[in-house]
Amino acid sequence: MPQLFDVPGWSVPEPANNPPPNSGKASKKRKRPTSDTGSKLLSAEFNLEKLMEKLKESTKPSKNESAGESGKKGKDKQSKKKEGKQGKKQREEHPKAQVSDERKISQPKPLQPRGKASLDKARANQESSRPAKRARTEHVAEDPLPKKVGKKTEKNAEKVTAEEETGLTALQKRMKEKLDGAKFRMINETLYKSDSTSALQLVKGDPSIYEEYHVGFRHQVHSWPTNPVEQYIEKLKDYPPRTVIVDLGCGDAALARGLVPEGMAVLSFDLISDGMYVVEADACKGIPLPGSQPTAESPTGEGSVVDVVVFSLSLMNTNWPECIREAWRILKEDGELQIAEVASRFADVKDFDKLIASIGFRLKAKDDDNTHFTLFEFEKVARKPFSEKEWSKILGKASILKPCEYKRR
Repeated sequence: MPQLFDVPGWSVPEPANNPPPNSGKASKKRKRPTSDTGSKLLSAEFNLEKLMEKLKESTKPSKNESAGESGKKGKDKQSKKKEGKQGKKQREEHPKAQVSDERKISQPKPLQPRGKASLDKARANQESSRPAKRARTEHVAEDPLPKKVGKKTEKNAEKVTAEEETGLTALQKRMKEKLDGAKFRMINETLYKSDSTSALQLVKGDPSIYEEYHVGFRHQVHSWPTNPVEQYIEKLKDYPPRTVIVDLGCGDAALARGLVPEGMAVLSFDLISDGMYVVEADACKGIPLPGSQPTAESPTGEGSVVDVVVFSLSLMNTNWPECIREAWRILKEDGELQIAEVASRFADVKDFDKLIASIGFRLKAKDDDNTHFTLFEFEKVARKPFSEKEWSKILGKASILKPCEYKRR
């Protein structure tokens, strides 16, 4: 650029876009393409289209190759169809294997741990999963418990315990015993506080009461040092063979069951008959045996056939003296009256002796050594007839025997 004026010491710099030729710096301004550059781009695009056409031609399969692939696909279909038929046949022959395979397929695959020890542990866990439990169930079904053949032997019968027979646990058994004990005490109290007529109506209305009472009674006596019935069996089995024995208030007829096999004649009476040993009768109102009350002409009565009368823990109604009166009627002259009674029932034993004597007996022996009961032996003696007033006075003394109270189980 020409200088318009020249001032000493001043100069105008050259423009920046026109650097000197030897400065070495490139211009930052973009250059326009020349005609040569455009021709080169067109030729590159043309070459790219040709290259793509060549690539398409090279990827197309030849006729031989396409025929081979179609044949291979047909073979694959035939093999798969054949395998499907074989698999169906195997599944029909082995349905369990099919179920197992289906379950295995339906289950998620476990994570594969690293290391040999971890892999073994994973396999063990997989083996102890649901399929293993199913196999254990199948094993039990295939090997059932052996069935019992033939009758039970005596040895096997002895092994059956009371718990197995009733199907109760030890706790249930104890609870049942307590309930049975409470029911026994309730029945016992009812019978002791009622007369013989009411007691007969009670057990006839519900015979199970009679059975429940005697079951409870046997349970109570079982804990005693000895049972009075056992003592009477040992004593009476030595009597002459034709001795006639009557058991009043016999219960389950234990005396008859023990003496009849010994050849003794035992007649058993109670409120309910068992159809075998026991005859039904109200012993206080009338025993179905011959005999009469005393008269002025016959102070010992007539027609009596009984040698021994036994009351083993059976004087229990409020009118029990009438049972003693009936025993006197059926006994022969000098016949025996054997009484066993719970020791706790006596307020005064001498009062009991006097009451029995007033009905027509004489005390021969008494055994009170046992802690649970007292044994009496009386002999029938002659007496005069009672008036109604005299008999009512005797009945009024029945309270000298208290109701029996058995211990709780």
